[in-house]
Amino acid sequence: MTAEEREWRKQWIKDQHLSKSEPRVVPAMEKELYNPIRRLYMSPLNAMYKILAPIMGPEAALYTRVLTGKALMGLALLYSGAYYFKYNANDWTSKGGWRVVGNRPKCVPGDPEYPKKPDRFVGADYASRGFKNAPI
Repeated sequence: MTAEEREWRKQWIKDQHLSKSEPRVVPAMEKELYNPIRRLYMSPLNAMYKILAPIMGPEAALYTRVLTGKALMGLALLYSGAYYFKYNANDWTSKGGWRVVGNRPKCVPGDPEYPKKPDRFVGADYASRGFKNAPI
């Protein structure tokens, strides 16, 4: 590197250091960057951050804000999945839903029930989807 390049590099490194007043939060710029829907769903966590920042410090409050948001999204995903699997079973009354088929219980020589008879005897038993046990 030449002496001129070294000076330029030295100045560039000095410019990377932030002053005590930076980074600045400009509300008008946040309005421009984020659409109204995003600002709406960000507002509860931003309010939590403003409360926690003086108590925990800005960095710990930011981590708490981010982790709380991720945990709430994960919980919503878990609850919606549980709801879907509970109320959208694949049976003979509906067209859709996930079909969950369990394995036969293990029965090996030496078990008291050996040889275990199958619970399906005719072809219609394999695709019944609960119709044979329906109370109609």
